[in-house]
Amino acid sequence: MIGKISGRLDYRGADHVLIDVRGVGYMVYVSDRTMAALPGPGEAVSLYTDLLVREDLLQLFGFPSLVEKEWHRLLMSVQGIGAKASMSILGTLGADGVSRAIALGDWNAVKAAPGVGPKTGQRVVLELKDKAPSVMAMGGTLPAAMGDEPAEVIEGEAKAPPKPAAPAPSASAQAEALSALGNLGYAPGEAAGAVAEAAGNDPSADTSALIRAALKLLAPKG
Repeated sequence: MIGKISGRLDYRGADHVLIDVRGVGYMVYVSDRTMAALPGPGEAVSLYTDLLVREDLLQLFGFPSLVEKEWHRLLMSVQGIGAKASMSILGTLGADGVSRAIALGDWNAVKAAPGVGPKTGQRVVLELKDKAPSVMAMGGTLPAAMGDEPAEVIEGEAKAPPKPAAPAPSASAQAEALSALGNLGYAPGEAAGAVAEAAGNDPSADTSALIRAALKLLAPKG
């Protein structure tokens, strides 16, 4: 299994890139959002990858973070969601957007992805809502693909090391806030929903601000 590829970007296609790794070219399919964030041809690039194996097909899909790769894996487990639909959802919302949409039960956000209808959006939220807290918690502890921490790496020939990809502003804060609310006795699902809503209202909020905002959202209405 190829878990991560680091090398030199050879060219960009409509939905894929070719990464040169010591003279071997790997075709990696990426979302529109990931494509827009990649460097130009000839520059160093690093992506976490997931290998799709079928009887007549092998395809590599690339992601800037392990959180996004995990969402791809979970999305693919939902009936009616294949690789194309998963990449469409991630390309439209990004990993943080998917986390928020599923934690909040916002299937309208999911169905906004091209090729995803209302019924499929509802199914995604219903089947994955209980898994949102654990994936959100990953955000504060995992490196981006262009960080220094190794995974299953195929080293490329690029002379200059790639610059670390900037993490989402509130990924770590969300994970810490989620943990704090869990310690206060809140159920994972309701804590994830409150943290997601608070982060959506103020993406730059730090941990303390997220906790305060989430507690207000969780307070009994009376």
